[in-house]
Amino acid sequence: METRTALVTGAAQGLGQEFAVALAGRGFRVAGLDLVPQPETARRVLDYVELTADVTDEEQVRQALDEVIDRFGTLHVLVNNAGAGPESDFEDTTPEEWRRVMRVNLEAPFLVTRAVLPYLKAAGWGRIVNIASAAVFTAPPTTVAHVTSKAGLIGLTRSLASALGPYGITVNAIAPSVVRTADLISTLLYVVDEGSGRLTGQTLTVAGGSTYG
Repeated sequence: METRTALVTGAAQGLGQEFAVALAGRGFRVAGLDLVPQPETARRVLDYVELTADVTDEEQVRQALDEVIDRFGTLHVLVNNAGAGPESDFEDTTPEEWRRVMRVNLEAPFLVTRAVLPYLKAAGWGRIVNIASAAVFTAPPTTVAHVTSKAGLIGLTRSLASALGPYGITVNAIAPSVVRTADLISTLLYVVDEGSGRLTGQTLTVAGGSTYG
């Protein structure tokens, strides 16, 4: 079996960095995409492709993806992890802030997924994982923009799963709450596993037994 290649957005720090490290540890070749350089992620991942680009800019996404393909030749896994989630009362949320959250949390996964699809289809095997939020199910009153965008991401996940099933590509979402990073890593590795080909269109809520989002 050929070595699989994964692209993780928002890989400079936090959960995105841990996802990149975990995928590399599982044998994937890994590229990370973020607005800022990723020296710490690169230090922790052997043969890492560091891409600096804005996930809401279609041309920058395309150029970044060209770098991945030039280096690895193909792509199999996409983790749409980059996100924005400022808290504010609904009345205090400006149209500009609303649009920014929608661009980062919903439009960016659309743009990146659209860009990588030809390569996943050509490979005949793929895993797309969208990082949503358990807040969709608890709806905190100060996160209306965030919750709305992540609810849209779950809808995108379900629709894409139906569209891409015939190509051997699964599409799932992980909805974290305040839980250990290790729990989220284990969930990601389960979703991208070779044996998880029948799991698609699902949102896996990782809340540690709590419903708090």
